[in-house]
Amino acid sequence: MTQPDQQANVVPTPKHIAIIMDGNGRWAEAQGQPRVMGHRAGVKSVRDVVALCRQHQVESLTLFAFSSENWRRPEGEVKLLMRLFSVVLRREAKLLKRNDVRLKIIGDVSGFDQKLQVRIRQAEADTAHCQGMVLNIAANYGGRWDVVNAARKLADLAVQGEIVPSDIDEVLFDRFTSLSDQPEVDLLIRTGGEQRISNFLLWQCAYSELFFSDALWPDFGETALQEALDSFASRQRRFGLTSAQVATVE
Repeated sequence: MTQPDQQANVVPTPKHIAIIMDGNGRWAEAQGQPRVMGHRAGVKSVRDVVALCRQHQVESLTLFAFSSENWRRPEGEVKLLMRLFSVVLRREAKLLKRNDVRLKIIGDVSGFDQKLQVRIRQAEADTAHCQGMVLNIAANYGGRWDVVNAARKLADLAVQGEIVPSDIDEVLFDRFTSLSDQPEVDLLIRTGGEQRISNFLLWQCAYSELFFSDALWPDFGETALQEALDSFASRQRRFGLTSAQVATVE
């Protein structure tokens, strides 16, 4: 597990940004369009934000695309979202590869149909060699699922006699979570005006700075992202220390 950087407050750009992409449906409804049109418009924002994060030398970008709770949405909308996800995977993987961005899908992909699972594996394989940035797409993902999944894997190891309960600490536990190979989330952004984290990256966001934007996701672009980055850069990240202690470290 990457430990919190005690000097992160002097670094203007976060290593890892996570975004809850909220507001696609409301954006479409405000224009008198079907909700799916908002999701399609949101794809462009994804493309733009990925490019912007590359410019800012962000190491990891994690986007919340489809939560484990989103299956409760109207059946027709879910089907359209799955179709859109499949199309985007096929089309965007080539663009990611050209821009040296590695794609990783996190979440319970077994919940998708076989065709989509194959497309996910292919897109990940096509970009596996890329080193410029990691783009994590959280699909059929929930923060509680992530924690329970890690706990289950550790329990299996204990049953097999490979570890004992006293071996389990934060570092070992983190090895079995979805983003164990990447920096902890420095900045969590939520668009759409809501102010909650909605079961997203509960373990990984323990020390994240939170930024809530009123912009609906299809309207979230360079200006809105820069506002979030400026806010992040202005904050003192103490990680349990006092301001005086942080000043000494600096």
